[in-house]
Amino acid sequence: MSDLIVADAGPLIGLAQIGLLPLLRGLYSKILIPPKVHDELQIPSLRPGYEALAAALDGAWILVEAPRPTAHSEEIKETLGESGEAEAIALAEERDTDLLIDEKRGRAVAISRGLRIVGTGAVLLLAKEKGLIGRVADALDELASHSYRIAPGLRIRILQKAGEA
Repeated sequence: MSDLIVADAGPLIGLAQIGLLPLLRGLYSKILIPPKVHDELQIPSLRPGYEALAAALDGAWILVEAPRPTAHSEEIKETLGESGEAEAIALAEERDTDLLIDEKRGRAVAISRGLRIVGTGAVLLLAKEKGLIGRVADALDELASHSYRIAPGLRIRILQKAGEA
């Protein structure tokens, strides 16, 4: 199990919608989110995933931590604006840890800053490797049914790595 990961809202919402948010608890001892990501997780109570997100925040296994304002965080904001992605990148950089993010522009900024990126697909692969899920394809299909977008080429690569292609 990895010690710590900083997460953006997209993967958390996607995993919550399909009932797999608890996978993160089995893979990481601590999941940090910045305040703007916390705000993005405040989805309406009728939406799929609401209860799982609320339980994770109430149970304090997803923790809110604000990045310190620095010249580096201001540079990130210049590119991504006042967004959850910008705060998540700044926090991951500050904590020198992996970043769970799927959003394309945010990933590009994070990679350009030398951060280690983990996507939802990588989480599913790790969960399968640890025996927490049986098939990655089923989880990807479920994500797609909730309009969670994963590029077709990336889906193929994920399934190949999972031995399911």
